[in-house]
Amino acid sequence: MNTFHALDDDQVEGGALGRKLGLTRRQLFAATTGMAAAAAITALPGRASAAVSASALGSPLIRDSKRGIILYTVRDAISRDPNTTTLPSGFKEVLKALSEIGYERIEFAGFSQNANAEGGANLDNVAGATLLRSWLDEYGLRAEGNHGFIPGSWPLTQADLDRFRTSLEIANILGMDHIGTGNDPTGSNYKADWDIAAEKWNTLGEIARNSGYVKLYTHNHDAAYNFLLDSGPLDVQGRPTRSSGIRKLEYFLGITDPKFVNLEMDIYWAHVAQYKHRTYTAPDGSVQTNIFNPLALVQAQEGRYPLFHAKDGRLNPATANGYDMVPFGTGDIDYTTFFRGLVSQHHYPMYEQDTAPGGTANPGQSLEFARISYNNLSALTTE
Repeated sequence: MNTFHALDDDQVEGGALGRKLGLTRRQLFAATTGMAAAAAITALPGRASAAVSASALGSPLIRDSKRGIILYTVRDAISRDPNTTTLPSGFKEVLKALSEIGYERIEFAGFSQNANAEGGANLDNVAGATLLRSWLDEYGLRAEGNHGFIPGSWPLTQADLDRFRTSLEIANILGMDHIGTGNDPTGSNYKADWDIAAEKWNTLGEIARNSGYVKLYTHNHDAAYNFLLDSGPLDVQGRPTRSSGIRKLEYFLGITDPKFVNLEMDIYWAHVAQYKHRTYTAPDGSVQTNIFNPLALVQAQEGRYPLFHAKDGRLNPATANGYDMVPFGTGDIDYTTFFRGLVSQHHYPMYEQDTAPGGTANPGQSLEFARISYNNLSALTTE
């Protein structure tokens, strides 16, 4: 099994000129092209211009080597036919484009691309991973995670176990420290089902860590922060109908092993949960209010959150979720306060926007939003 990892650009100098100046490759790139890229961004109302140097305002809140993107955001570019466009298409060209923007960390969302792109349609195998690794290395990128296969069976079938181990082998080839899923451990509201899910994830996490330095993570939407049904009168199926006030994911954190189970908070969906999931029916039948605090949940077990989805939202009470997705730095979620509230700098914020693809009307939109979002992520400062 391959277990090699790419060095961060903090560890590899940027060629002959970089060695003379004492700069990494990424620092050299930023010094020669960063000002031009920043100048191309128009300042948004109520926001500092991305052209303003972060160093003039304070230290960067997120170091350049920590800034990432999940490829789901630019899935339209990865899936488009290179024979019908001059825009970046397929993994290789999209990875190159993201590197030129400045991203250093990549989170995959599977390994499928257009069949006409270099490498073919399916790179979810050892040969495909080896090819992807060569492109990551070529463009100075590091694979940080993947929303991939999590076995559906429990107890595990041999087929699911074998496929999971193949996923871990691919992760090691790519140099990933994390693998995960975009789904909750269970879609249930009931304590008994979360108990089973915890047992399963503890086992999968231990398998992952034993395969190499790979941490298993679950990525969650707002439903995971709703209240657990764990008390009160039982329904006709013998299930509880009321809540003690603990949220489902909080309960999951409490009964899983921190060595084996980690989380990737999607900060947008956590704020949707703050908007939507505010009350519960207590065991005595009274309705209680409890406003969710995403930052406090992370602060309580910060070491279990190696990754975040940095997805921004603009307040819109007319929608069920209370927010509309927008490019990072153009919404109303207070990311400065959130990231300043963390003690560690060992987290990887991955920019994501589900609605970034512009379709046939604006086929370059997702990569343009990636550029705007990178500059706004870079502009966050410590003071």
